[in-house]
Amino acid sequence: MRRAASSPLPPTSGPDAATRGDWETVRTLLPYLLAYKGRVALAVLCLVAAKVANVGVPLVLKQIVDALTLPPQHQLIVLPIALLVAYGALRLSTTAFTELREFLFAKVTQRAVRTIALKTFRHLHALSLRFHLSRQTGGLTRDVERGTRGISTLIGFTLFSILPTLIEIALVSAILVARYDIWFIAITLGALVLYIFYTVTITEWRTGFRRQMNELDSKANTRAIDSLLNYETVKYFNNEEFEARRYDESLQRWESAAVRSQTSLSLLNIGQSAIIAIAVTLIMWRATLGVVDGTMTIGDLVLVNAFMIQLYIPLNFLGVIYREIKQALADMERMFQLIDQNAEVKDAPGAPPIALPAGEVRFEHVDFHYEPNRQILFDVSLAIPAGRTVAVVGPSGSGKSTLARLLYRFYDVSGGRITIDGQDLRAVQQASVRAAIGIVPQDTVLFNDSIEYNIAYGNPEASHEEVVAAAKLAQIHDFVIRLPEGYATPVGERGLTRS
Repeated sequence: MRRAASSPLPPTSGPDAATRGDWETVRTLLPYLLAYKGRVALAVLCLVAAKVANVGVPLVLKQIVDALTLPPQHQLIVLPIALLVAYGALRLSTTAFTELREFLFAKVTQRAVRTIALKTFRHLHALSLRFHLSRQTGGLTRDVERGTRGISTLIGFTLFSILPTLIEIALVSAILVARYDIWFIAITLGALVLYIFYTVTITEWRTGFRRQMNELDSKANTRAIDSLLNYETVKYFNNEEFEARRYDESLQRWESAAVRSQTSLSLLNIGQSAIIAIAVTLIMWRATLGVVDGTMTIGDLVLVNAFMIQLYIPLNFLGVIYREIKQALADMERMFQLIDQNAEVKDAPGAPPIALPAGEVRFEHVDFHYEPNRQILFDVSLAIPAGRTVAVVGPSGSGKSTLARLLYRFYDVSGGRITIDGQDLRAVQQASVRAAIGIVPQDTVLFNDSIEYNIAYGNPEASHEEVVAAAKLAQIHDFVIRLPEGYATPVGERGLTRS
């Protein structure tokens, strides 16, 4: 067997080296939503119906006001009553169709979140050990958490805020064009264009601060989790204050980015309020002139005012909505980047399960490197006959653990091959290879669950009797049954509550 070089850690590149565009992120999400085309179509129809009813409310209100402002001899007692009933029905319809839309779309949203979260979880387990040695657990879990939350946010704000507002703007604009002079639609659309332009411009500027906050939040979380996972080591070396200072360094940078984000938010809110106030004032000025000139009724004044309130109240939240959508896209982008990570070790198409007539293991002229410019194993050849016990010895860092990782196919060899009973590991299913190998790791590897759960982890379908039999073989049964909770005893994080 040729000598192996020192074994370094894999490169520490993060999982988000590339940047996805917003539209690419949306396109990635769409197939998950379109899995329920019928529900989506019905929800959109309910959305349109709710907005039609909402726009109808001011129209009926105008008729009520005009009916009540007629001279007494022209008033018909039945007319205001009928209009009041219509007014109430439209109000109820708006709420009913809105809630029906929410009911129809709830399953679509939650199923999309569940499907994508599960896909991400499975993909992370499919990635090679190289990725998992270079990633940081705290930041990774935060990215997945924010990404799944971002899906709900994006769907909620896009379909339940942006689209309804656009439909309402279109309906109100059509009524203003049909019933009133050009100034009303000119002021309304001019204000909308200016408002949207201002909001998008300032929000795009602010997005950089939010992205920076995300990065710093993940880093701070990573440091905190890493320190807490190594609680005993921190205590051994009296490094509590050192860890606190490192954590505070991350929090200080996050605080600075958060202050810039909040300051820019205040600028955005002031500008939005100014645009809306000026537009509403101009609209009311034109409507008042129309009433004075006799070209408009008091009902028209009420109608225009109600329309402006209906438009500008949701529009006033456009900045918030747009910010949340951009934030959701940024969060989803990071999660989808994890899904885009290439699974370095894959089963060959149509690979069969491994057959084990004997169990002879061979390393044949194996070369391997973690990094292309630094090779670890050089032309390693060895045979482990079936039924024999073989020890691989050597100094720390000589590549002993690397041999085990290659046997488990956590990595593929750079050269040569590894066979079991003559079958190249790359030609058979990974799962079948790992199922055939038993291992006792160097480190304590226990889940924060019960003793029984951990013993049965190799076979989750094992019965309690089989767990007890395994414990007896490992000579820990007597110890376990003396514990107050027996096999239900929790072992704690990484098993640290038990020796």
